[in-house]
Amino acid sequence: MKVGLEKLENHEGIAVKALLDSRATGLFMNMTFARKKGFRMEKIKNPLLVKNVDGTVNIGGEIMY
Repeated sequence: MKVGLEKLENHEGIAVKALLDSRATGLFMNMTFARKKGFRMEKIKNPLLVKNVDGTVNIGGEIMY
């Protein structure tokens, strides 16, 4: 599905194809994609633990940005 994203610092918008997961517990963006598209990232104080559907911890590790 096509969705619009907007950079908070300059309100630049881009349209992208995205996969939406209605059961996800948050909104996430691939870090490589974010860097390539010029999104500013900040390290968060409390990293988010990512778990798979079966409850195991995801091998990608915590979300830190």
